This record gives sequence, structure tokens and C-alpha cells, in this order.
Amino acid sequence: MANLKEIRSRITSVNSTMQITSAMKMVSAAKLRRAQDAIIQMRPYAEKLQEILGNLSSSLDASENPYTQQRAVKNVLIVGITSNRGLCGGFNNAVIKRVKRLATEEYKDCNVTILPVGKKIAESLKGTEYAVRGSVLPTHPEKVWDDLNFETSSAIAQNLMDRFEEGSFDKILIVYNAFKNAASQDLTIEQMLPIVPTESDSNAAATADYIFEPSKEKIVTNLIPNSLKIQFYKALLDSNASEHGARMTAMHKATDNATSLKKELQLYYNKARQAAITNEILEIVGGAEALNG
Repeated sequence: MANLKEIRSRITSVNSTMQITSAMKMVSAAKLRRAQDAIIQMRPYAEKLQEILGNLSSSLDASENPYTQQRAVKNVLIVGITSNRGLCGGFNNAVIKRVKRLATEEYKDCNVTILPVGKKIAESLKGTEYAVRGSVLPTHPEKVWDDLNFETSSAIAQNLMDRFEEGSFDKILIVYNAFKNAASQDLTIEQMLPIVPTESDSNAAATADYIFEPSKEKIVTNLIPNSLKIQFYKALLDSNASEHGARMTAMHKATDNATSLKKELQLYYNKARQAAITNEILEIVGGAEALNG
């Protein structure tokens, strides 16, 4: 049985850990509220715009819209979105594993480049053959989390669009955790480019004849690029909210585990202390009897 000093030391250590995890849970809960509000407000607009984008793309030919060009897939870019920090359960590992599986299995016959958005996935790719080519893509896209805003996101999205248009990549995928609620996230693989036209349906608006106002050219040069930028920004907002939700849940579980362990150690300490006191009493009684004898 461990001595009382060792048990007290463990109780103090567990209590300190419990205070830290509890504080981190509260911080994540506060950040989650802001991040959740941002994605909830953005999602309906982004999804409707993406629907319009798919419908519009189905009515334009490749010469009018360069972002719908279907080419033989030889060069693939996978954008993996993780966080800069850990302590959020399996949030980062889920994305990293899925990205690596896409690169090594589904697109093993292609030239795959992985663009890491987030330090965790960037660290996991160091020394691999999928390192980002600095001359082609932003060199430090993980810094997007330092100040998440549409301008920074838009610059990265525009870079991706330019690389696709010039032929550096034939397909661009985004892998991220979509926010569902504080306790769960959905691992999502989204094709950013080329744009996937809405499947034709005889009763759907996709088959209707569109009246373009002001003109097809302005729509192609303005609406479609902006839609793609918003799609990329939504993925970042989704991942941001998912991160805080995952960390809050992880810290909640850690706090509960620490509380349970502290109770067990306290009970163990009380039993050890009671045994020590009983032994001392027995020694005193034994000594007194020896003196009387």
C-alpha cells in the first residue's frame, strides 16, 4: 500500500489537472458560442448559393465557365483543415487519416499535393512526399487561424481557383469536420473544383431556361468566384466551430475522469489513514499491556 505522502501528492496533482481541464472547458464553451453563431448564420446563405452555383453551372458550357472544366485527373490537390492546437479528442486525427487515405488509396495513381490548413496536419506531413510546393500555394496557410476572416480565406480560395484555371490541378478537394453540435462533428469531403453541376431533373429548376441579368459574362466573372470563396470560408467556419465543440467535450470528459479519480484516491487515502491510526492504537495498547505485565 502506498504511503500517505504519495497518495496526498497524487490527489494534489489530480486536483490541479481537474482545475486546468475545467478552465479549458469554460474557455472552449465561450469560444464555441461565437463560432457556432457564425456558422449558423453563414450556412443557409452558403448552401443556397452553392445550389444556385450548381444549377447555373449546368446551364453554362466549359468555354463560358472555366471552373466546370472536366479534365483527366492527373494532379489532385487535397486541402486538409485541422486546428493549430490539440486537446480536442479525435478531431484532428480524423481529418489527417482521411486525407492520407485519399492520397495513398483513392488517388494513388495521381500526383497528389496536400495543402495543410492548421499546424497539426502540417506537422504530420513533414518529410512526406506530399509536401506543399511553396511556389504554387500559400506557404503558411495555417496562419488563417491567427485571425479567421473572409479576406484571408478569400485570398487562399482565389489562389486555388487560379491554380485550377491554369491547369496546375485537375481536381481540388476539401476535407474538414462539419459542425453538427457541441458533442459531434461530421467528417466531410467536399469537391471545390471543378464545380459539380446539379443533376438534371425534369421537374427541377436546373432544366429551366435562365434569363441572365445582367449577363452571363458578369455572372461568370463575379458570382461564381464569390460562391467558391464563400464555400471555402464556410468550410473554415465549420471546422472552427467543430474544434471548439470537440475541445469542450474532451475537456468535459477529462474533468469528469479527474473528479472520479480524485474520489477514488480520497477513499484510498482515508482507508490508508484509518489503517495507520489503527496500527498506532494497537502498538500503544500492546506497549501498555507489556508494561502492566
